[in-house]
Amino acid sequence: MLEIENSIVVLIDIQDRLVGMLNKQEPVVKASSILLSAANIMNIPIVLTEQYPQGLGKTVPALTVDMTEDNVVIEKTSFSAVQTPEFIEKIRNLGKKNIIIGGIETHICVYQTVADLIKEGFNVVVAKDACASRSTDCFKTGLVLMKDLGAQISNVETILFELLKNSKNPYFKPVQALIK
Repeated sequence: MLEIENSIVVLIDIQDRLVGMLNKQEPVVKASSILLSAANIMNIPIVLTEQYPQGLGKTVPALTVDMTEDNVVIEKTSFSAVQTPEFIEKIRNLGKKNIIIGGIETHICVYQTVADLIKEGFNVVVAKDACASRSTDCFKTGLVLMKDLGAQISNVETILFELLKNSKNPYFKPVQALIK
């Protein structure tokens, strides 16, 4: 089970141009925004990546509005964020075991990052509603591949309530307000 104290949220490449290529842009941005806001409320570290931002743009404004000074944005050119030394150094230095991940594209950058994180010994939980690919087939393929590697496939709401554990948690009301 996920625990607030032992988790990190990673959002992969939710950038202007990549979001613009999706048939359904709104769901992945909304789910990612809820996950990011909830992580900030619960003081869970957040790491965002941007794949070649000079060409693909920055993280979408709907997510950066919820960024705090503690959140980290790391530029990358490799498909797996783990292949970017700054990323894996930051993840290791945070000293947490669980990685909650979402992003674009599910079958490329999210999949390769998940594969490498599992290889590095992390427990990975994929928030599938915070993931997207240009095609449904590629999206489904990415989820199957990650599950086959040992990642847990979940969704943002399930993840948040797993972190909260019960309604007496002091973060319950503000987190619940995000999903109502």
